[in-house]
Amino acid sequence: MNGTLQFERSPFLRRFSAIELLISLAALFVSFPFVESLHASALIESILLTIVLVSAVLAIAGRGRILIVAAVLALPALIGRWVNHYRPDLVPPEVFLVGGILFVLFVIGNLLRFVLHAASVNTDVLCASISVYLLLGLLWTLGYWLIAEIVPDAFAFNASTIADRSMKGFNGFYFSFITLSTVGYGDITPVSKVARMLAAMEAITGLLYVAVLIARLVALHGTQKSNES
Repeated sequence: MNGTLQFERSPFLRRFSAIELLISLAALFVSFPFVESLHASALIESILLTIVLVSAVLAIAGRGRILIVAAVLALPALIGRWVNHYRPDLVPPEVFLVGGILFVLFVIGNLLRFVLHAASVNTDVLCASISVYLLLGLLWTLGYWLIAEIVPDAFAFNASTIADRSMKGFNGFYFSFITLSTVGYGDITPVSKVARMLAAMEAITGLLYVAVLIARLVALHGTQKSNES
């Protein structure tokens, strides 16, 4: 892909990069704490999540095969999310959560391959690197939500000010990124063994990713400087 994460030119699809994916992820995350108090919060979150999934498909679809696989993985998450939104009696949240986890894993794998094989540091490489970090947080957000649906009382809410004591929406997002960044305020605590294992894995992943990413970007920058001199 010669240093850019983009489509080949196509009459049907415009060129797309990791920049748009990063923007859509930022819009989703920034809006989380503000839209939950709105009457149409679930609808807004579904729309933003749809934009993120579509942006992710386009961002990694440099070849036709990847585009097909990404679309096939994204469809269950998208359809499940929207059907669950309007008819929760027909499709339980576990359907789109599992589909979303598989799709995000596929996107992360392709973005990491692009970053690790890039010949130089440019805007796309930086945006792809940041997008992977945010997608890791989204991946565990979906994972915590799934565990909370399957295992009752998998998480304990220790702060009396928390009104909503479910792991969907902002609570799951908040706990995921606090764990990913290894801050841990203690207001939400994993109780079940599966929840504790996921939290430990996320903390380790967050530390290793930042360390490996910095080492990779520094190595790329050094190589680039050597080639220019």
